[in-house]
Amino acid sequence: MGQLSAVMIFGAIIAYFLVLVGVSYFTSRNANNQDFFLASRQSPWYLVAFGMIGASLSGVTFISVPGKVGGSGVNMAFSYMQVVLGYLLGYFVIAKVLLPIYYERNLTSIYTYLEQRFGFYSYKTGAAFFLLSRTIGAAFRLYLVAISFQTIFELTKIDVPFWITVMVTILLIWVYTFRGGIKTIVWTDSLQTFFMLLAVGLTIGAIGNALEVNVGELIGMIQQSDYSRMFFFTDGFDDGNNFFMQFFSGAMIAIAMTGLDQDMMQKNLSCRTLKESQLNIFVFSIILVIVNLVFLGLGALLYIYAANIGLEVPAKTDTLFPLIALGHLTPVISIVFILGLIAAAYSSADSALTALTTSFCIDFLDIEKKNLSEQEQKSLRFKVHLGFSFLLLLVILAFNALSNDAVITQIFIWAGYTYGPLVGLFFFGILTDLKIRDRWVIPVCVAAPLIAFGLNYFLKTVLNINIGLLIILVNGLISFFGLLLISTNQEEDNEAIFE
Repeated sequence: MGQLSAVMIFGAIIAYFLVLVGVSYFTSRNANNQDFFLASRQSPWYLVAFGMIGASLSGVTFISVPGKVGGSGVNMAFSYMQVVLGYLLGYFVIAKVLLPIYYERNLTSIYTYLEQRFGFYSYKTGAAFFLLSRTIGAAFRLYLVAISFQTIFELTKIDVPFWITVMVTILLIWVYTFRGGIKTIVWTDSLQTFFMLLAVGLTIGAIGNALEVNVGELIGMIQQSDYSRMFFFTDGFDDGNNFFMQFFSGAMIAIAMTGLDQDMMQKNLSCRTLKESQLNIFVFSIILVIVNLVFLGLGALLYIYAANIGLEVPAKTDTLFPLIALGHLTPVISIVFILGLIAAAYSSADSALTALTTSFCIDFLDIEKKNLSEQEQKSLRFKVHLGFSFLLLLVILAFNALSNDAVITQIFIWAGYTYGPLVGLFFFGILTDLKIRDRWVIPVCVAAPLIAFGLNYFLKTVLNINIGLLIILVNGLISFFGLLLISTNQEEDNEAIFE
């Protein structure tokens, strides 16, 4: 891209964030703590449903899903749709099992359920696993955005250090979330979902114009290509694309990473009633299936277009979408692609920062239980919000210091293991009437991911069985049976760890 394009993109990004700040200003006026945490339970369900699309599809997904279509290994062709169809089962469980529990108990943080059901240590353990996982996940996504900024604007060449880029990246989120919290994010996520889908739609249209075909002909090209195979039944569990493995993995991912995640559930709990929240989940799940199908269609078209113009597909298929959008289509597409990538990353990172603040304030500082004034709560919440912003800065700089894609990827994958204990804790509480020896929850929940990791390594290296994304289910089952071992029919006294 030439200097003019870089200036245009920089101007578009500035304008984009000014819009976000403007939305924040109008939505956060006179916002109180309940607005920050749950938007006073007044969020329109349809707005939540649309905004959750962007929060579910991170910047990693934005470029990885299309790139995987023509690659090899897991999620090749349209096999990723098997995972997405599994989401539907998971979202049904969320709507019919988890949401009624959350609304019946009038929860702000969903992890207070664990305190009500088991006790102090279970509660703090569940919340701690969420904080760990979300901190790593949000930092990783923002790391990708900061790297993109550093590269696009060639900031290293003009001696702008990476930490400055990271600080500005986080500051932009902080500016439009610190007042309104979830009340603002419900609106900004909807805006960012729009830009993300606009980027995909315009790219598909641009490829159609370049190939001189209409939408119907584009669909025909995809169907006739080698990329459109969706279902894989023939191979066993040594195939990462096996239908049953991917379908049930999708269900578990939805339950664990949406239903048991404060970030995603906080938006749902901001709806006025349980019925509206359930309607939001059902509508959102249908839209998500359609959106993922469009992403996969885009992936197929990227490979078709590359073949048509004689473009060599890069070894790292994640870079195919950026390569074509930034280097082979119009400047408008380049700008919209950058905004779409930023929107995809920020729509998950901004709500994560708010959820981390909420969880820490509710679950560890007991802000709802202490006799604090509204202003004292707001001051405490402000400090926590600022503190997590600084923590994200440190974690991102640690990622950059590693300078090793393989190590960083493994750290991100390991964050996924932290959802297993949450699955075990919640479903042990829902499916049984047993009490547990609450003090033993911490060693059980720490041991479960380690055992799951060792088991996964053994199956992969010795038996050549790749359980892939099903590791969340395996991890959850280990946690469940670990809790069964420390269960009791007698309710035991639980002492506070910080007394």
